[in-house]
Amino acid sequence: MNELYPLKFKPVYKEKVWGGNKISSVLQHNYSPLPNCGEVWMVSGVEDNESVVTNGFLKSNTLSELVEVYMGDLVGDKVFEKFGNEFPLLFKFIDTQEYLSVQVHPDDELAMERHDSLGKTEMWYVLQADQGAQLISGFKKKMHKSDYLMHLKNKTLKEILNFEPVSGGDVFYIPAGHVHAIGPGILLAEIQQSSDVTYRIYDWDRFDAAGITRELHTDLALDAINFDIEGAYKARPAGAKNRPVLLQESEFFTVNMIDADISLNRECFQIDSFIVHLCIEGSYELTSFTGNVKVSNGQAVLIPASTDEYQIIPSPSCKILETYIQIN
Repeated sequence: MNELYPLKFKPVYKEKVWGGNKISSVLQHNYSPLPNCGEVWMVSGVEDNESVVTNGFLKSNTLSELVEVYMGDLVGDKVFEKFGNEFPLLFKFIDTQEYLSVQVHPDDELAMERHDSLGKTEMWYVLQADQGAQLISGFKKKMHKSDYLMHLKNKTLKEILNFEPVSGGDVFYIPAGHVHAIGPGILLAEIQQSSDVTYRIYDWDRFDAAGITRELHTDLALDAINFDIEGAYKARPAGAKNRPVLLQESEFFTVNMIDADISLNRECFQIDSFIVHLCIEGSYELTSFTGNVKVSNGQAVLIPASTDEYQIIPSPSCKILETYIQIN
């Protein structure tokens, strides 16, 4: 069996009613013939939306096919033991010119019971935001179920939602059960559990071209919402050059920012996991004993768990979101 190497994938583009054009203008993606692009899925094992390799001898293979063949060598022994042939994370860029629906995602237990799926905890890193941009993260205060239902019935839900101002560099953690919505004028990277289960609570009374409103999932969402969650889960980590800066650490994923303008050696001996890079600024060459790839703004690369070390060579500088899973 040939050795695994850093893998690049064909993006999956998603037209959305709320989508804009920054995935093209800022991240340099060509999503033609779509009129807009709300989401581009960069690394995905989700059925019917799987990533397909574009480089090396594994070109044209899907991510799931690689997990099935290479198992722990690709994703890490502990990761494979826990998730089997299912690739556990999904990586996206999202661009909005309107509000997304107010929504919530179930946790692992509820999602498995209802949908035979993982739950959906996610993290957002804001790449760019228009002046005055906002998003919704949680309630303004600890909320009782009865009060929530009253506001939902009276169409006054907006009065209890927590609207947060947004600017580039902001980090939001969105655990399962946390009510949320991305607002207009925001370009962000989303790192999430590999799940497409969303419960729509409120959709701003919008109608589609046929004059039809989108389905709401009021009853399903009620059991998923964690009314004990407080706070916006918003952070703005201090920047540091040429070393990893921790953005988020959880049982689901660990995410670092790497802001580099010199060559960096990264050792992976202690990480029993695949590593995914999302390049969010500039470009670099990633070199390892098994292969080299050039990565630029808006692109992703998956580094197999069998890789012990690699080097980042900026040209002349780059910013990278580095993600892996730590299982104790």
